[in-house]
Amino acid sequence: MTGFDLTELLAERGGERYALHTRHLNHQLPRMLHTIGFDKVYERAEGAYFWDADGQDYLDMLAGFGVMGLGRHHPVVRQALHDVLDAQLADLTRFDCQPLPGLLAEKLLSHTPHLDRVFFGNSGTEAVETALKFARYATGRPRILYCTHAFHGLTTGSLSVNGEDGFRDGFAPLLPDTAIELGDLAALERELKRGDVAGFVVEPIQGKGVHPAPPGFLRAAQELLHRHKALLIADEVQTGLGRTGDFFAYQHEDGVEPDLVCVAKALSGGYVPVGATLGKDWIFKKVYSSMDRVLVHSASFGANAQAMAAGLAVLSVLEDEQLVAGARRTGELLRSRLAELVPRYELLHDVRGRGLMIGIEFGRPKSLGLRSRWTMLQTARKGLFAQMVVVPLLQRHRILTQVSGDHLEVIKLIPPLIIGEREVDRFVEAFTAVMDDAHGGGGLMWDFGRTLVKQAVANR
Repeated sequence: MTGFDLTELLAERGGERYALHTRHLNHQLPRMLHTIGFDKVYERAEGAYFWDADGQDYLDMLAGFGVMGLGRHHPVVRQALHDVLDAQLADLTRFDCQPLPGLLAEKLLSHTPHLDRVFFGNSGTEAVETALKFARYATGRPRILYCTHAFHGLTTGSLSVNGEDGFRDGFAPLLPDTAIELGDLAALERELKRGDVAGFVVEPIQGKGVHPAPPGFLRAAQELLHRHKALLIADEVQTGLGRTGDFFAYQHEDGVEPDLVCVAKALSGGYVPVGATLGKDWIFKKVYSSMDRVLVHSASFGANAQAMAAGLAVLSVLEDEQLVAGARRTGELLRSRLAELVPRYELLHDVRGRGLMIGIEFGRPKSLGLRSRWTMLQTARKGLFAQMVVVPLLQRHRILTQVSGDHLEVIKLIPPLIIGEREVDRFVEAFTAVMDDAHGGGGLMWDFGRTLVKQAVANR
């Protein structure tokens, strides 16, 4: 026994959390949280809720950027992790074949029967990196196509297919790449005709701005890619595992069968990082073409027992609790109730998405008073109005949400799949109250907007 006591350590030092981050980690994170009033201290969490030290509950409509698909501390996942730790398995020997990775691969592949094999890594960006490497090796071609405004991760390979310059700036040179607009088949065909494209990586619903692929686009893109001997790579890191009301979001469109599929986030159960790249047999056999190439692509912690146990538990819960159908049903309820508000508020322009992945977009109002305030915000920095909505949702209504991306007037809702009518009612009522305040033309909300403007100007 050692003298280490985690409970005691947290009791003694937990209050230093923001100071520790400022001194030793990304110092801009606590600065940002202080600025927008998100510097809360949450004491515990369960399901779709957090609680602070005063016992007040907070509704989580963010789910850790989609990681907490089952909510926090789901008992089935917790028990699976207790069981795997108690089993004291001979894990990560590197020179044996443990059963849990094979069982999880089998279960994942049952949801996409046109694919045959799985590589396990530790995150979404690793899953994308794997797909990029496999596509380039299998086709013998260097270039990857991606979409403007796409987000596929922040390691160097996935950064090469990131559609936001703000993430890419200063990190060149990156991999050979070309961006096209989501839905632009003519641009896709034009690039494919050059003969050097390995694959096209696409989110069936873009996380930045919550933009679904246009109807028919994925199937038509697939036909073009295969005609030019290139691969379709579906990034389902955020959209997969029931988020959109289908197990995978690409399944919303008939006839779409990607060559490679990337998953992560919710597969972890919120506990142990895990990423997976699902692919066709011929691709894997080309990459791992001989015993000399058995470790040509691997990950030190990939397929570890805890991650595999968590993944198996997550898939079991999704099935047992019928959460995929629940996400479709609850998402439609939430989206329809929010859409009913569009005619009521001139600042509210659109509600879109699928399942429990919903984007709420704001836009320029018509009335003179609101338009002048809107212009003030836009002149300072695009995206400030959406932040003005996010902050009172947390501060006054104890609901955690996020702006969908830098310089976007879109709020993204990606709550745990376990939410129901009670949570829908709470969010819609709170959102309505915030929009009433915004359209009232005064009050604390616009005062906070002026604070954001000053901060934006100071940061230039």
